[in-house]
Amino acid sequence: MTPDSPPTVQQLLAFYLEAGVDCALTDAPVNRLTDPDLMPAAREAAPARPARTIPAGAATTPAQRTEAAAPEAAILSAREAARTAPSLEALRALLESFDGCALKSTATRLVFADGNPGARIMFVGEAPGREEDIEGLPFVGRSGKLLDRMIAAIGLDRTTAYIANVIPWRPPGNRTPTPQETQICLPFIQRQIELVDPDVLVTLGNPSTQTLLSTREGIMKTRGRWFDYDTGTRTIRAIATFHPAYLLRSPSYKRMAWLDLRAIAKALEQAKSPSA
Repeated sequence: MTPDSPPTVQQLLAFYLEAGVDCALTDAPVNRLTDPDLMPAAREAAPARPARTIPAGAATTPAQRTEAAAPEAAILSAREAARTAPSLEALRALLESFDGCALKSTATRLVFADGNPGARIMFVGEAPGREEDIEGLPFVGRSGKLLDRMIAAIGLDRTTAYIANVIPWRPPGNRTPTPQETQICLPFIQRQIELVDPDVLVTLGNPSTQTLLSTREGIMKTRGRWFDYDTGTRTIRAIATFHPAYLLRSPSYKRMAWLDLRAIAKALEQAKSPSA
């Protein structure tokens, strides 16, 4: 391609994929130039509005505008809804009908949890990725396969563990969830942990560790350390370790993760013993 030649379709698709645009929000393309609301006659008939400057990338969906206009109301609504859920099934149904988080409008489906609701150990990551968004289950991509191997190393699998995320909807392009989105979703994962009531809670990666364990320290300082997670009715032992996706990018840290897994296995054994 010369500097003056237009990009090919393949080059445009590669550009958008690199930018994180890897899914469509509608089944068919929309030609905005033929939208009746944008025709010249309609524009001429519309009353003049004062000009305003919109920052680049500031376009929002109706759900995002609602959330931005009243974030406190969305957080309060999430808290009120979450605390009324008597079971995991009820909590899932509440999330399916909850419209207070803009991520729901761009995600394909809710990614609630996977595994055994009666498990003694619960793993919590940050948010679903592309594969999780498609399948509706957490940790099913490359990082999910590594997580399966990690928990298998201490004699567990998805029938003896419970897996979830702080954010149950995939952020567009796998971007980092905003603090506001995290705060809106936080009451739901807190209630989920309370209902599962595991003996050991494992936070995977920096975002879930900082969100759930109320620390501002990075994962290098928090990993391998034990915390007390208070549900309001019980104190659960919690530990942070690396997110599997990070280990795929930085395999040299797998040794540290293995040490964390050994500590987790020991804690589970101690919790099983009546004398512990």
